[in-house]
Amino acid sequence: MPSFTVKVKWGKENFPSVDVNTDEEPMLFKAQLYALTGVQPERQKVLCKGISLKDDEWNVPIKNGTTLLLLGTKEEVPQEPVEKPKFIEDMNESELATALELPAGLTNLGNTCYMNATLQCLKSVRELRDSLKQFKDDSSGSSGLAGLASPGAITQSMRNLFDDMEKSDTVTPVLFLQRLHIAFPNFAQTGENGTYRQQDANECWSELLKMLQQKLPATKGDKDQLVKHNSFIDQWFGGSFDVEMKCTEAEDEPVSKSKENFLQLSCFISTEVKYMHSGIRLRLKEQLTKQSPSLGRDAVYTKTSLISRLPAYLTVQFVRFQYKGKEGINAKVLKDIKFPIDFDAFELCTPELQAKLSPMRAKFKEVEDAELERNLKGKNKSKAQLESEKPKTIPQPYCFDDDLGSNNSGYYTLQAVLTHQGRSSSSGHYVGWVRQKGDQWIKFDDDYVSPVDTEAILKLSGGGDWHCAYVLVYGPKILEIPVDEEKTASDAAGGDAAATTEAGASEKMAVD
Repeated sequence: MPSFTVKVKWGKENFPSVDVNTDEEPMLFKAQLYALTGVQPERQKVLCKGISLKDDEWNVPIKNGTTLLLLGTKEEVPQEPVEKPKFIEDMNESELATALELPAGLTNLGNTCYMNATLQCLKSVRELRDSLKQFKDDSSGSSGLAGLASPGAITQSMRNLFDDMEKSDTVTPVLFLQRLHIAFPNFAQTGENGTYRQQDANECWSELLKMLQQKLPATKGDKDQLVKHNSFIDQWFGGSFDVEMKCTEAEDEPVSKSKENFLQLSCFISTEVKYMHSGIRLRLKEQLTKQSPSLGRDAVYTKTSLISRLPAYLTVQFVRFQYKGKEGINAKVLKDIKFPIDFDAFELCTPELQAKLSPMRAKFKEVEDAELERNLKGKNKSKAQLESEKPKTIPQPYCFDDDLGSNNSGYYTLQAVLTHQGRSSSSGHYVGWVRQKGDQWIKFDDDYVSPVDTEAILKLSGGGDWHCAYVLVYGPKILEIPVDEEKTASDAAGGDAAATTEAGASEKMAVD
C-alpha cells in the first residue's frame, strides 16, 4: 500500500503534513504522533470520520489530505517533591513504625521481656481481643491487694492494655506489671542490684490463661448453638485427650480409660527427635510407674493419649528447659527442632475425631487439586497473570457446627512464635514473632518492632545461641471455596441466603 500525507489536529494545534505508511503497523504512526505531541501511544485515540484507529489494523480510510483527530493528554513532568523522600534505612524507630503501620511495642521495665513477648503472642488471636473488649469486671466488691490480684483485675488490665496498644506506637505496661506482681509474687523477685529477675515466659503464659479462664465467658455463636464450654479459653484454646492406661506387666489387667483436658501440647526433645511432630508423638505415648491393683505393687504402665477435640488455636510448648540440681538452674536444650508453617494434627487424633475431620479435609483436597490443575494449564503464563485469573472465593467456617471454637479439619497455620535467646529460663531474652499477613511477620523485641519474612521465622528452630522457638501458636487454616460470577451475583441478590450467611460468619471468625 502507498504512503500518504495527512493532517493531524490535536486540540488547538495543527500538523498539516504528517507522513503515513500504511504498510507499517498503526503503532509506528502513533509513535510519530508521540514525537510530535508528547502523548503516549497508550493514551492516544486517533479518529477519522468517527472511526477509532486500532493498534494493529488500518481500519480507517486513509488518503492524501485526510484530516485525523488526535485525542489524549501528555503526562506532566513530575515536580520535585517539597519534602524529599526518606529511605527506610534512614528512618528512626518512630518514623519506621509510622511508614509501615507497625503495631505497638511494649517497654521493657527491667527483665520483663518474658511478659511482653507473651502478651504480643496472645494479642495475635483476634477472638481473644474481641472477647476482652466485651469484658465487664464484676469484682467491684474486692478491695485492697486481693482485689488488684483477682482474675477480674488481671483480665480488665489486659483489656485496657490491648486498647492502649491500638492507639500508640509504644506502650509502657506498668499497671499490668503491678497487677501481675501482686497476683504472682514470684514474678516480682529482684536480684542483688534491685532489678527484676528474668522469669519463664511459658509459666507467665500458663498463669495468664488460668486467670482469663476464670473470667472470660464462652463465645455464643450466631445460631442457637448449645454452649459446651465454661470459658472462652476452654472453648478456643482447650483440647481434650482420650487416655488409655495399660499395665505392661499384667496382660490380664483391664485397660483403664479416661479423659484429660489440655491448653497446650508439649514437644519433648530427645536425642532422636528432629521435628516437632515426632516430639509431640513421643509425649503422647509414654511409660510411667504406678500402683497396680492386680499385682498389688508398683508396675510399669504405658499411657497412650489421642486427641478427641482440637481447639481453633493450638499451642505447642517446646520442652527446652531441664532443671539441674547442682547449678540450681533450668538449663536450656539448644537442639535444632524443625517446626512447620502449616501443621496437620490428623495423626494425633482418635479414629472418631478423624472421621469427623475427613469431610472438610476432602474439600481442602478438591480445592488444592483444582488449583494445581489451573497452574498446570497456565504453566506458560506469568505469575501475575495467574494471580489475576484466580477465581473469587468464599471462606468456609473452620469450626464444627455444634462446637464453636473447635477445628474441623485438623489443618493449622503458624500464627505466633515466642522465642528465647540464652542458656537458662531465668536469664537471656524473650521475643515475640507474630504473623501480620501472608508471608509478612512482625518481630516484637520489647519496644523495638520490625518487619520480617517467613524465612526468618524458620530460622528460629534452635541449634545455637540465636532465638529458639519456645511456645508456638497455630491458628486454623481457612478453606477458601471458589465461586463463579453467577453464584456471587445470586448470593448478593439473596438467591442463596444460607451460603451468604455462612460465609459472613466464617469471615467474622477468620484470623487477622
